[in-house]
Amino acid sequence: MRAVVFDLDGTLIDSLPDIAAAANALLADHAMPPLPQQQIGSFVGMGERVFLDRLIAATALDGTAYDALLEEFVAIYKQSTGRTTVFPGVVAALEALRADGIKLGICTNKPSGPLGAVLSAVDLARWFDVIVAGDTLPVRKPDPAPLRLAFERMGATEGVYVGDSDVDAETAQRATVPFALFTEGIRTKPIDEIPHDRAFTDFALLPGLCLDVMRSIQVGDDASTHRVFS
Repeated sequence: MRAVVFDLDGTLIDSLPDIAAAANALLADHAMPPLPQQQIGSFVGMGERVFLDRLIAATALDGTAYDALLEEFVAIYKQSTGRTTVFPGVVAALEALRADGIKLGICTNKPSGPLGAVLSAVDLARWFDVIVAGDTLPVRKPDPAPLRLAFERMGATEGVYVGDSDVDAETAQRATVPFALFTEGIRTKPIDEIPHDRAFTDFALLPGLCLDVMRSIQVGDDASTHRVFS
């Protein structure tokens, strides 16, 4: 069984405007000035706790009230969906992959509350056979367990992980899964510093790219993508 699993933020959806709006709404609630969206983007990728840790470190937020701040931020974050858009070509790519008989999944560090809200807002949930959220397991990416779980739940024997960051790349490496890097997402490192098997800028290229990677695995003609699904 072939499967493709996707990261969400910065890969399928451009959610950074909403993430920045949620962070700045939290700051405003505590009488603090906003941060630039680009700076807030550097906090993204490791889940809401690491995000809040980085936000506290960059501001005068009171870290001693951590649990209350986290609860407040997640509540704001769950309501922040109005600025999020699906990247061009995503729906057509998902449709093409489905037409090729490939199962589709999501593996994200976004917690299930905000995840459900944004998937509903952009109408993407219907495309996916499996969704692994940031709080599905006790561990999160780059731990490989969430990604492995996504593939296992689909019964995949071969597949590709698609993401936009070094966190996604590390997750794929640790899970021994080929990695396709979307270069237009929330990157904080140069492309050549992020390990990947393929890179793409246009989702129109993704279905062919994924099939090419999986063919390479089958025939073993590309050592960089000759991985084993257990």
